[in-house]
Amino acid sequence: MPNDGARTHSIPILTTFEPPPGRTIERVIGPSWGITVRSRSVVGTACAGCQMFFGGEVSMLTKLAADSRNEAMDRLERHALELGADCVLGMRFDSGELMQNTNEIIAYGTAVKLSHGP
Repeated sequence: MPNDGARTHSIPILTTFEPPPGRTIERVIGPSWGITVRSRSVVGTACAGCQMFFGGEVSMLTKLAADSRNEAMDRLERHALELGADCVLGMRFDSGELMQNTNEIIAYGTAVKLSHGP
């Protein structure tokens, strides 16, 4: 399996709405998000077109997608920390095309403050 460059974060960012084991939600802060907008270069688009001609994975676009999601997650974490959160619950990704060859990638979730007791 190829390394997608996924990073670790300084706070838990979970796809579930349950806090980490042994922790409880002290306070719900609210929505938090990280957004990036990426475009494919002309060279990258041409190379991807060549890979599509032969079939199989389009590795240049896979790398672009992984880099974009990592950037959106990093920005989500920074936004949550700026809000005073120490965890993000219910994290999701969304994306959409803004214009030809340009995509917006959003990582979003609920910023919360955790306590240590049950």
